[in-house]
Amino acid sequence: MSSESTDLHPERITMYGAAWCIDCRRSKALLDTRKVDYDYVDLEQVVDGADRAKAISGRTQIPVVVFPDGTHMTEPTDAQLGTKLDELFAAQSPPRSL
Repeated sequence: MSSESTDLHPERITMYGAAWCIDCRRSKALLDTRKVDYDYVDLEQVVDGADRAKAISGRTQIPVVVFPDGTHMTEPTDAQLGTKLDELFAAQSPPRSL
């Protein structure tokens, strides 16, 4: 069981979802295709997973994707999730010298 603090500010990207959810499968496929290191909380397997996801988003829709910067997205499109990933990875990259 995680605390609310770590759920809202995970060390790495965390996705709350379920296999029966089409949007979850789509977002998971995007993360996998981009080789993102993330944690997956399967709401069918983790007893308090749905409650944790709802506490983060205030909604019952999934997927909920939580980022280390404390932001989250609920039911993101591929474009929205891709843009956020690009922003996160750009912020993590060291400045390039010329």
